[in-house]
Amino acid sequence: MADPRLYQIGTLASLLVYGMGWLDFDITAVRVALLLGTALATQWVCDRVAPVRQPFHLSARSALISGLSLCLLLRTNRAELAVAAACVAIASKFVIRVDRKHVFNPTNGGIVAMLVLTNQVWVSPGQWGAAASFAFLMACAGSLVVTRAARSDVTYAFAAFYCALLFGRSLYLGEPLTIPFHRLESGALLLFTFFMISDPKTTPDSRAGRVLFAAMVAFGAWYVQFRLFRTNGLLWSLAACSMLVPIIDRFVPGARYAWITRRAARSPIPALRAA
Repeated sequence: MADPRLYQIGTLASLLVYGMGWLDFDITAVRVALLLGTALATQWVCDRVAPVRQPFHLSARSALISGLSLCLLLRTNRAELAVAAACVAIASKFVIRVDRKHVFNPTNGGIVAMLVLTNQVWVSPGQWGAAASFAFLMACAGSLVVTRAARSDVTYAFAAFYCALLFGRSLYLGEPLTIPFHRLESGALLLFTFFMISDPKTTPDSRAGRVLFAAMVAFGAWYVQFRLFRTNGLLWSLAACSMLVPIIDRFVPGARYAWITRRAARSPIPALRAA
């Protein structure tokens, strides 16, 4: 269990089962199988044509994380658009790269691409409900995941910046504090905070760069929602700020992240290798 992706897969799968079984998620078992199967198939094809191959049993873990995240967030009435989203999400890791590092979080890139290309997909931020106990459960599970993935700093920095912006706006406008608290009671927000922005392969390499990145994403999401009055501000902001990560890495360099596997865990060589 050295590879943190195993924790992510277990947590996301548990959230999906809980959502389908108890929260009446608007997704069928057939659609789940279609998304996961497409993600895995696309990963297998891309692995075969990539210049540097890696064992499929390892790369499939990342594909499963992307597929499960799409199951939790993406909604559409057309199966072919769901397939296209999964294909774009996985293929973007191989096509859009800078300095041997993919730019976009696969799930974020796949959803944003479909939002741009068609008006027949959407993200349902309120599908989780506002139950405080479930929000706490998601936060605890997410905290475990990001700690194992060595990216808890970007998660907690984003949470601090975003909360400061939400509460600051409400205090400035004289709104009751129940309003910003209600905005934070979102499963989609927690999923984004603990599982998407914390992606160790697409965040800046240095800790200072990750804190800067978190602040940029938080402000961008706030601006899209409260100044442009558009939905999905978190997704739009992350996609836009991800394009700046190569610049951040250039001016604030750090150690490039590599997934820890069972074999690497037994080796004295650190999992974080120089960029």
